[in-house]
Amino acid sequence: MSPTPCPSDSVRPAAVVNEDIRDLWRRSGGHLSPEDEEEYQRLLVEWAAATGGGERPAF
Repeated sequence: MSPTPCPSDSVRPAAVVNEDIRDLWRRSGGHLSPEDEEEYQRLLVEWAAATGGGERPAF
């Protein structure tokens, strides 16, 4: 499964982005090339947006 670009105004579900991250790690054998690292960083940003940016509730 190859990640596909999304229009900037839509957010893919976190589960879909997470699957792309897992697939990237499987394909790379656990060792990211510089190109894979760029994709990984992009996916992390997308995942954070899909999960609400990682904000934690105040207690």
